[in-house]
Amino acid sequence: MNRLEKHLEELKARHEKSAIFFITAGDPSLKDTLHIMLSMAENGADCIELGVPFSDPIADGPVIQRATLRALKNKITLKDILATVAKFRQRSDVPVVMMGYYNPLLRFGLKEIVAESARAGVDGLIVADLPFEEGEELEVISKREGVSLVYLLAPDIDPGRTRDIIAASSGFIYCVAQYSTTGADDNGDSVSPQTIKSLQNMTRLPIAVGFGISSLAKARQMSETADGIIIGSWLLKELEASENKALFAGQFVKKVKQAIRREQQR
Repeated sequence: MNRLEKHLEELKARHEKSAIFFITAGDPSLKDTLHIMLSMAENGADCIELGVPFSDPIADGPVIQRATLRALKNKITLKDILATVAKFRQRSDVPVVMMGYYNPLLRFGLKEIVAESARAGVDGLIVADLPFEEGEELEVISKREGVSLVYLLAPDIDPGRTRDIIAASSGFIYCVAQYSTTGADDNGDSVSPQTIKSLQNMTRLPIAVGFGISSLAKARQMSETADGIIIGSWLLKELEASENKALFAGQFVKKVKQAIRREQQR
């Protein structure tokens, strides 16, 4: 059991909700990325989802696309990102999950990237464009290295396929709240509490909901039923206008954690 699995399992056992926060590695710089990660960790982030810049981020909306473009202009590589995670590991045990796309991993080499990720202190991988049917090789490698492989799950697909994806996943189940790219308007239709409960009945893994959480009200709403929430575009949009990005990120995390904690205490 790695850091990610252990921490989320402990939270679930205490009936506490997790808050996972996404940032793009290398935006605005790797130095800033490290400082932002440390600030989020110090202020209660349960997991940091570290985006790997890619030229064709098909799952991402305009906010993350802009962050990705800024990072790509900095010529950020996977080795740079892993070196940043290794520096973070010297000062924090907060779980880190890398989220990206299959092409950079394949080009690096699946065995090599998973092994080097594990050595650097990465606890999990999310590959946004990897269909479950094509993931067996990466599943085997990740399991061998002790790295969780988290699949994206749109919950109202075929029930049999849902069960297969859940069975193949580790760490947590990433439940996509809306059929859209990241950063969708939070006024859109979201996954229902009944659907989240049905997923919880299928697995002991925590169900974390992402895509479209862009307000404290939405964070509280989703955390009423889900085991955790995932916030990306909302945070990145606020960071774009912030001068002291590390300070702001820490305050943002604290605010969200306080909001969902109050929801639990009602």
